Amino acid sequence: MNSQGAAYAAGAGEEPQLMREPDYEYRGLIAASWDLLRGDTTGWPDRPFYRKIIAAGGEPALDVGCGTGRLLLDYLSQGLDVEGVDVSPEMLEICSRKAEEMGLQPTLYQQAVESLDLPRTYRTIFIPSSSFQLVIDPAEAEAALERCHQHLEKGGTLVMSIMDISDDTGGEWVLIAEKERADDGLLVRRWLKSRYDPATCLEHTEDRYELMRDGQVVETEMHARSPATRGYTLDEISKMLEQAGFQDVHATSGFTEEAATPEDSIFCIFGTRR
Repeated sequence: MNSQGAAYAAGAGEEPQLMREPDYEYRGLIAASWDLLRGDTTGWPDRPFYRKIIAAGGEPALDVGCGTGRLLLDYLSQGLDVEGVDVSPEMLEICSRKAEEMGLQPTLYQQAVESLDLPRTYRTIFIPSSSFQLVIDPAEAEAALERCHQHLEKGGTLVMSIMDISDDTGGEWVLIAEKERADDGLLVRRWLKSRYDPATCLEHTEDRYELMRDGQVVETEMHARSPATRGYTLDEISKMLEQAGFQDVHATSGFTEEAATPEDSIFCIFGTRR
């Protein structure tokens, strides 16, 4: 991906120091704290939504941007034939560890969606959590859709969520989440500063993760991505799917069966391979 990033880390009383930036988004405390700060996701509406799509479209299915396995492991535990792919080795390592604890053996691939090259084709491909918007470069976004199209069986379905990213923090740090770690009792805090450029439809972000003990910050890790995500209108992403070869392109409002409108803050876009 063409997003520019920087990562920093520091102990208590130290200035954050620049670290070497890997070419993937989720690493360090972002990955290590991902499940903790998200909390209980069993009631999230996309869980039954994608499950229903897999039931209708068929298996096997591919979870693109599977991360730590929020949906993948749930579906595997239900006996579904679902595989996962993610660009972050750290997120995949966490997913594998969780799977072992659950007695599951997922098939996982470390690849970027824009260069997807897997040994299998699928009846259903889903890209949850607006992960497609992490592909910043327009040419790479087009390539990602083409690779998904090639990895679908004939008549197979692609579905992915797109969210409105135009609301930013106004240049201020905002506390997004905080939660205590069970293993060492440290409090993990995530702060976010974001800026959205309507001229380019790009969001620029800074994340600050803090580890706290007895009210004192003992470690800080900062991540900056400029740009971080790309915004799409319903019309823009629909045309992109059609140009990639998809047919019956349509969208639903949020995680419902109602038709999407341009005013939706989240919509799910569908496409079918001929």
